[in-house]
Formats: sequence, structure tokens, C-alpha cells
Amino acid sequence: MSRIPSFENYPDQGALQSSVRANDISARAMDFPFLALLVSGGHCQILKCLGIGKYSIVGGTLDDSLGEAFDKTARLLGLPVGGGGGPAVEALAKDGDPKSVKLPIPLQKRKDCDFSYAGLKTAVRLAAEKICVERGVKSVDELPHEEKANIAASFQHTAFRHVEIRLGRAMDQVQKEDGIKTLAVVGGVAANKELRSRLEKLCSDRSEPWEMFVPPPRLCTDQGSMSAWAAIERLLVGSSDVAEDQEVYARYPFSFAASNINEP
Repeated sequence: MSRIPSFENYPDQGALQSSVRANDISARAMDFPFLALLVSGGHCQILKCLGIGKYSIVGGTLDDSLGEAFDKTARLLGLPVGGGGGPAVEALAKDGDPKSVKLPIPLQKRKDCDFSYAGLKTAVRLAAEKICVERGVKSVDELPHEEKANIAASFQHTAFRHVEIRLGRAMDQVQKEDGIKTLAVVGGVAANKELRSRLEKLCSDRSEPWEMFVPPPRLCTDQGSMSAWAAIERLLVGSSDVAEDQEVYARYPFSFAASNINEP
């Protein structure tokens, strides 16, 4: 019996294993290998998925996740975040001009697949403060709806442009190295309609179009269903958490996930 070390005690692996297979709950099963974009409140990663428990990181965030950047922007604009900052910013952005506020796309000089959102969060705050001065108000809360909508739309546009650039580079890489032409988009931010639309275009506009899988919005944030499905798939391949013959780590390094699988 093959044994895959437990994912439950290491957040990145648990979220990944649950999320990347969420598509199978509502659609036909995806065949390995494929590329996965995991975007949520706690994660921002691009991963090459070779099999159950066999993942390698192609790119990850250097600081904050995309979902966290949405949450901070929502709070800056005084939006209700009870249901998450992402949906609130997305709704407000529909009323704004995505090119009205000039914001820098992160990591333009780095030719890799990593992400960074800390600088963009700061740029949004500084831009909002500048607009407040220009409008003669003391805080962002006092700005009119139109101005807040422009900030939200500009932030969302820039954040997603960053995703498009890094993901596009990763797609080029894995297609050349492994012949992969399938993308799974998962995590809470995958529920964003604008992101889904832009990534569909990214896939379809390639010289060799890619197939994209993304769960229905209601499943993008349903951690219970994702975890249950991941558990089913682990059982089907004989994965086990039996302690015998397993190395014990206080924090299980992600890079060991595939290399520490014991063959039968």
C-alpha cells in the first residue's frame, strides 16, 4: 500500500489537495497532469499537479495572498467584509473605471512565476490618500461612491493583470517541459467573475488553446466539500496516515510531499 504523509497539519498542502480537486465534485474528473492556480485568502500559488499528493510549486507569493489584498482594500474603502472582502470589492468595481487610478503591476522586472501583493496594497492606500487630498476630504470614507468604485476597479484590474502575467509565464513553461495544456483555477478568489472571464481568455487566446476547469462559485469557498472529496481520492489510491514507517515533522515542508511517498 502506498502511503502519502498527512496533509492535515500543514495548511498549504491541505488547502491545495482539497482545492485542486474541487472541480471533480461538479464536473467530469480532470486527468493528471495539469497546472493549478490556487488563489484564496491564505494562498497564492501556481502548481504543477502530477497525481494525488504529487505537486510541485511553479510560483508562489513572496508576501501576501491575493485574497488578503482584496480584504485589505475592502477595509480601506469601508466596505462590509462579513462575507469576505473579495465579493465586496468585486461588486463595487463594477461601477468603476479600471484605468482611472494608475497603480503599478508588481514584480515587472522579475521574469519568474512568483507573486507579490504587499506593494500593491500600499500603492492603493497611497492613491486613495492622494484622492482624498485632491477632493478636500479627511478620509476615504468621505469619498463619493464613484471615487471608491474607481479605486476598487483599478485595484482589481491591476491585481488580475499581475496574475495573468505570472500565470502566462508558468503556462509557457509547463507546456514546453511537460506538454500540459489544462488549467484548474481554485480557491475562494476563483469565484470572482472578472477573474474567471480573463483567465478563460488567457487560455483560449494561446496559439495552442488550453482547457480550463473552475468550480461553480458556491464550491470555491466550500472547504467541507473540498476536504471530503480530497479524502475520498486519497482512500482510492491507498493513501494512509498510519504512523508506522513515517518520519515526524513539527512542520511538514511542502517540497517533501512527493519525495517522501513510500512505494508499495
